[in-house]
Amino acid sequence: MRRPSIPPLLRSNRSFRSFWTGQTISLFGDEITLLAIPLLAALELDAGPAQMGVLAAAALVPNLFFSIHFGAWTDRRRQRKSLLVAADLGRAALLLTIPVAALLGTLSLVQLYVVAFAAGSLSVVFNVAYNVVFVGLVRRDSYIEAQSLLNGSRAVSIAGGNGIAGLLVHWFSAPFALLVDAFSYLASAFFVGRAKVGESPAEPAPRGEGAGAGARYIAREPLLRACLLASATLNLFNAGFYALLVLYATESLGVGPGGLGLALAIGGLGCILGTVVTGWLSRRFGLGPALVFGFVITPAPLLLIPLAAGFPNMAFGLLAVAEFFNGLGVMVLDVGLGALYAAAVPDRLRARVSGGFLLVNYGVRPVGALAGGLLAALIGLQPTMWIAAIGAMAGVLWLLPSPVPRLHDLPDAALEH
Repeated sequence: MRRPSIPPLLRSNRSFRSFWTGQTISLFGDEITLLAIPLLAALELDAGPAQMGVLAAAALVPNLFFSIHFGAWTDRRRQRKSLLVAADLGRAALLLTIPVAALLGTLSLVQLYVVAFAAGSLSVVFNVAYNVVFVGLVRRDSYIEAQSLLNGSRAVSIAGGNGIAGLLVHWFSAPFALLVDAFSYLASAFFVGRAKVGESPAEPAPRGEGAGAGARYIAREPLLRACLLASATLNLFNAGFYALLVLYATESLGVGPGGLGLALAIGGLGCILGTVVTGWLSRRFGLGPALVFGFVITPAPLLLIPLAAGFPNMAFGLLAVAEFFNGLGVMVLDVGLGALYAAAVPDRLRARVSGGFLLVNYGVRPVGALAGGLLAALIGLQPTMWIAAIGAMAGVLWLLPSPVPRLHDLPDAALEH
C-alpha cells in the first residue's frame, strides 16, 4: 500500500512546518474551550440567556475596541513573532485560572467574563500579527498551499474537535477540560517560537499616517474593498442565522442534540474538502472566480434549512447537506481570501489592514446575532431563517462590479506614497 505523501511545503519548509504544528494543536484546544466555557457557565454556574449573551460578547468586544490600535502598534514593532508567542502564553495563563478557581471553590461568572475579555484581547494581538508572520514564513507562490494547510487543520479540528471536547467535559468536567486548551497554547508558543521568520523591518510611519491608515488603504483598493464588504454582508446575516440554528433545529425541525452535533460534524467534513479543492479551483478558473463561487456556495445551501420544516422526514438529511456545502464554501473563502490579503497588502500596513478587517468582520457578528434574535421574536423563527439565508447571499453582489471576477492570479500590493 502506498503511504500518503507529506505535502511539499511541510516537507521543504521547516519553519512553516513548526508554525503549522503549533497552530494545529492550538486549534483543537480552541474547540474544547468553545464548548467547555458555555457548558461551565450554563450547567455549573446557572447562567441564564442574558448572561450567556454577555459571556459571548465579552470575547468579541475587544475586536471593536482594540483592532485598529493594536494593528498600528504591531506595524511599528520589530519582532512580530514575539507577539504571537506572548499572546499564546497569556491565554494559557488565563485559562489555567479557571480550574484553579474551581478547585478552590471560588469560580464565578465574573471570572469567566474577565477571562473571556482578556483572552479575546490577546486574540486580537495574535490575529493582527498573524498575517505579518505568515508572509515571513512562505514564498508568495506558496500562499494558497500554506493557507490550505492551515485552514485544513482548522477544518479537521471542527470535524473532530467537538467530539473530543464532549468526551473531555464528560470525563473530567468543564473546568479541567480547559487544561487541555491551556497546554495547547503552550505548545503553540513553543512551536511558533522555533520557527525562523523573515520579517520585514518595521518602517517609520509617514507624517499624518496613523492608526486609520489600514482602513484608508482598504477603502482605496477595489479588490480589498469589495471583498471586505462581501465578507461583512455574509457575516452579518450568517451571525443571525447561526444564533438561531440550535433553537430552530431542536424546536422546529425536531432534530435532537445528537443529530445536530452529527450534522455539524458533517459540515466539518465539507470544510476539509474545501481546503483540498480551493487550490484546484484557483488554478483551473482563477482566484477571483473561485472567490465568487465561495460567496455563493457558502450561504446558498442554508436555504435548505428553513425549507426542511416542510419535509419533517428529511429534516436531518437537509440539515446535514446544508452544513456540508456551507463548510466547503467557508474554506474556499478562508483559503482564497487569506492568500489574497497576504499578497495585496504592503508590508508596512499589514497589521493595520488586519485590524481594519477584524473591526468590520467581527464587529458585524454581534449586531447580526442580536438583530436575528429580535426579528425572530417579532415574526417567528422560520421567516427569520429565510431572511438571514437570502441576505447572506447578497454578499456576492459586492464582487460583481469589482475587479474580483476577472482576477486570475494573486495581485500585487499597490505602491504607497
